[in-house]
Amino acid sequence: MSLGASCCFCCGGVFSQDNTSCIYEKFSPLSNVYSGANFTVKVPHSNRARKYQAIKSAIASGKEQTMTTSASDQMKGGLRGKLNKVVLAYSGGLDTSVIVPWLRENYGCEVVCFTADVGQGAIEMEGLEKKAKASGASQLVVKDLKEEFVSEYIFPCLRAGAVYERKYLLGTSMARPVIAKAMVDVAKEVGADAVAHGCTGKGNDQVRFELTFYALNPELKVVAPWREWDITGREDAIEYAKKHNVPVPVSKKSIYSRDRNLWHLSHEGDILEDPANEPKNDMYMMSVAPEDAPDEPEYLEIGIIAGVPVSINGRNLSAASLLAELNEIGGKHGIGRIDMVENRLVGMKSRGVYETPGGTIMAAAVRELESLTLDRETMQWKDILAHKYAELVYAGRWFDPLRQSMDAFMEKVTETTTGSVTLKLYKGSVNIASRKSPYSLYREDISSFENGEIYNQADAEGFIRLYGLPTRVRAMLKKGL
Repeated sequence: MSLGASCCFCCGGVFSQDNTSCIYEKFSPLSNVYSGANFTVKVPHSNRARKYQAIKSAIASGKEQTMTTSASDQMKGGLRGKLNKVVLAYSGGLDTSVIVPWLRENYGCEVVCFTADVGQGAIEMEGLEKKAKASGASQLVVKDLKEEFVSEYIFPCLRAGAVYERKYLLGTSMARPVIAKAMVDVAKEVGADAVAHGCTGKGNDQVRFELTFYALNPELKVVAPWREWDITGREDAIEYAKKHNVPVPVSKKSIYSRDRNLWHLSHEGDILEDPANEPKNDMYMMSVAPEDAPDEPEYLEIGIIAGVPVSINGRNLSAASLLAELNEIGGKHGIGRIDMVENRLVGMKSRGVYETPGGTIMAAAVRELESLTLDRETMQWKDILAHKYAELVYAGRWFDPLRQSMDAFMEKVTETTTGSVTLKLYKGSVNIASRKSPYSLYREDISSFENGEIYNQADAEGFIRLYGLPTRVRAMLKKGL
């Protein structure tokens, strides 16, 4: 019998040329592989160690035996248990590609891959169905979530002014709940009893995915292979993929862990793991280096209604289209590059580099318009709550009642944050050229240095006496007065 090129996902052996039988070269109860006997076992792709006794019998007799199983029998279980159908968050990258055969081997299940289009780009979406099925998935489900992502997740965070640890505009944090929510919906549509993700046990994303699963369907079982398998890093995963003939787009020479969506692009790993290393300029994908940006500034007017951007230079656009266009403009001017060491939810520090060109422009415009429309106390309380809002989103608590309640506050206080802001973009910088609003609390007749009917400068004397009374009394006490 001649051997084929394909590899058996259940045992690591080799399929025959007709891909109907597997030549076991060695066997143990854990690896499902026999060593030393020359025989052929005809088994479906998904059989596991439960065939051990039958194979052991063949070994004992020293004869070649053929074993057949029914379609219903082949999915009875895996090395770690039994699941019927699993919806896997699938990107087509290294981690999720090797998870497909691993799930089939360890849980004896059908794997439905799910990909959310949150603006990661056509290149990353290309050929996903072929990759998924080549890895052993039964199907690939793709949903376009771009408009929902921007309008229902990004814009609430933008309106709230949510920024994590002074810099991070929450690009990955906001994307995870919209993807996880869609996974719960797909699981219901295809009749799955479990969901799975490719997040590592060291990262934040595992929490973001699973808290969403818990909030929306606590009956779903959750499988996190990185917390279970023996693969300890990307090098191991690459070897596993090669062993199982799984196509992956990563080489051993330079490995960056990237996450891209319509809001941002994050870079981690490789030389970035040492905070002392400056990022290489060829790593960036959404923006040019500021020094290579145009020598002439560009002025941009952002129209805003109730704390949410709606137009560019007077042109109304959909949420996703507006952000996409600002990404192009901002990237051209080298805007939105952030290099930071952040505190992960799980306790460790990590270094990441983020590109958020359109988001940086939006955040600057909304924040500046608020300087006209919010009074002092409201602005201060909004800033306090924005800090907590960002922490909740970063920690994956999007569907937490606390965040939803805070969102109601943000929506209320920004009702009058309507108007326009003109920005000057130049070599990585975003500067304010002008701002205007029909709800502006700024009054030139009051703020002018000239005396007016509303504000009498002489009134300030009494105000200062009353406002400074505690300070004056404390000083009198020290002097014994």
